[in-house]
Amino acid sequence: MDVVYFNGPVQNADFSFAERPGKAVGIRMAEALNRLLGLAPVPHLWNTVTLAGDVRHRCAADRDTVGREQREARALAAKYAPDPVPASGLFTDTTPAVASLALEMIHSLLAEGTVTVRELPVRLCVRCGHMTGTTAADGCRSCGNGVTRGARRALLVFDRAEDKPVLERADFHAAGARTPVHLLNMAHNVPRQLVLSRTRDHGVCLSPLGLEGLVLDPRAGLHIAVLAAAAGHGAVQPVMTVTESAAANVAAYGAPFRRYGTTRLRYALHGRVPYGAANARLYEVHRAEAVRELFTDWYLPLCAARERSGVSAARLPALLKFLRRVDLTRPDRPQAEVLADVRHRAAAGDMSWVMDARALACALADRENATGLAGSKGGARS
Repeated sequence: MDVVYFNGPVQNADFSFAERPGKAVGIRMAEALNRLLGLAPVPHLWNTVTLAGDVRHRCAADRDTVGREQREARALAAKYAPDPVPASGLFTDTTPAVASLALEMIHSLLAEGTVTVRELPVRLCVRCGHMTGTTAADGCRSCGNGVTRGARRALLVFDRAEDKPVLERADFHAAGARTPVHLLNMAHNVPRQLVLSRTRDHGVCLSPLGLEGLVLDPRAGLHIAVLAAAAGHGAVQPVMTVTESAAANVAAYGAPFRRYGTTRLRYALHGRVPYGAANARLYEVHRAEAVRELFTDWYLPLCAARERSGVSAARLPALLKFLRRVDLTRPDRPQAEVLADVRHRAAAGDMSWVMDARALACALADRENATGLAGSKGGARS
């Protein structure tokens, strides 16, 4: 198995998919592409190492009876309500396989000198000891105290080479797409010295490295989560679905963790989907209720992979009419040569096929034959 798509770990914040379906775009995009490639479902990936999560747990009335892992698990299950957690399962950035791989990778990077452990000046909260940064800070985001003090502390540090870019065109999985030059520039402009360790109550513990009370920065950890999930599926080319803004935020911290052995992680950029505009009125006006689920859960995420700057709300009617027209004419079975071409393009990250009527009809036929989830053709023609 070569290319497998995984969603960029979604932050376990206070929302549900029923309320904010846009949070599921990367998950749905990965599912649609993996299904088209004939691959087994992969777990949904989640980022649980957050300062907000620490604070929520500390403030919870049942903190003495409900552990942090259990609280995170409950919150994740609630994201899918009223539906159950997907059969493919959930995978977080603190799963034992992630922690094990993280320490293995860090030891290798320490040995080759890519990362180091050394003392640096930091600011610590005088009340709770939370590390607020390496420079002056307004206050502590962990406990709310406004006073910090200077100290020195051993940290895990990545010093990027001046002549080596943090992000290159080859890090993006998108055959035929325009190079996201603005992202390359943003990644190159981050500080040369990046601290990869943080004070958190929850995360990949770095005490085996002598860094007591510190965990791996979640921006690095989410890359390792994808690599660990890929290892479980035998994938040597994992592709992480991610928005441009998220890529800009995490790319520099993930630079040392995008390769391990023969495995190389790449990014598949996708835009946002205006689900608020995809309301009942849209389907009523265009007599397209029969393809509503197909449009929202399958086609729009694929369009977002093509339109990386985001799908415009003004485009929704045209996209819906196009999908309905193609679905009405899709063949009972996909033509072998067309399906092979669509799969080749999907595996290469070429998403132009989503607006190619012949290719899209083939993908729809394949989806219907494989799962039966697209709805009957008779229903779509009503």
